[in-house]
Amino acid sequence: MFCFADATGEALSGVLRPGNAGSNTATDHVKVLDEAISQLPDDVQAGHHVGEDASLVRREVVCRTDSGGTTAAFTTALRARNIKFFTSAMTNDQVQAAIFDAEGIEEVWVSALGKDGEEQDGSSVCELTSLVLLSALPSGTRLIVRREPLHPGAQRSLFPSLEYRYWGFYTDCEGEPAELDLIMRAHAHVENHIARLKDSGLCRFPFSSFEANANWMAVVMLSADLVRWFQLLCCDGYWSCARPKALRWGLFHAPGRIVRTGWRTIVRILEHWPEAGTLLRAYRHIEAST
Repeated sequence: MFCFADATGEALSGVLRPGNAGSNTATDHVKVLDEAISQLPDDVQAGHHVGEDASLVRREVVCRTDSGGTTAAFTTALRARNIKFFTSAMTNDQVQAAIFDAEGIEEVWVSALGKDGEEQDGSSVCELTSLVLLSALPSGTRLIVRREPLHPGAQRSLFPSLEYRYWGFYTDCEGEPAELDLIMRAHAHVENHIARLKDSGLCRFPFSSFEANANWMAVVMLSADLVRWFQLLCCDGYWSCARPKALRWGLFHAPGRIVRTGWRTIVRILEHWPEAGTLLRAYRHIEAST
């Protein structure tokens, strides 16, 4: 289980859990959350530790999770830390009944927004908070549901339909449903972050000992974060968001040699190497920052 900083893609915290661990285990969620908060800069984490007064908050922090985090215990823990939440909704009788009631009433549905802020044809969003009982979740929790035309390979829907796929989430944030839907859909970035960890060694655990594998995972996270900060500080364009596998073949495996002459250290890169210019710019960024 991991927690990532969406702005940078770095892994703030993670925990290796046994195979029989439940997906809705709030204790593990809270542990990863607290460790992630402690990794944030001081001005960001201020007011976001358990029991701290909301007046201490200097920067708003929002937590987005899949349905595993949709528990009363975890959302209450977020509220106790003055953190807003977005959690995926699971299908149940209440949610299905609410969608059924909203179907056919087109005025309650508004057009969904794309990444560019423009309306998306065929996709729409509505708020169904008044049609469900949310007493188990913190006060102010809202249910937002999105519908979009069915397409090949569509994932499981909240509501059985031959026309639309339904997907929803709970949140305690203020704002219009379409804007909140756009924020929640950005949670898909986490798939890219996990892919970077897999490229860095997470795709396998080489030891028979649980503790050794937990240490292996910690090393993988550290190495992936070092690569991520190298990208953010020293690269631009495609290479600023490329996966580690591409970085290995394009930059890290570039043939060259180190030459020391006088008081200078010179890195000579193979002539005509395709990404020689990118490497030279990266070295200049490193020199400027040290």
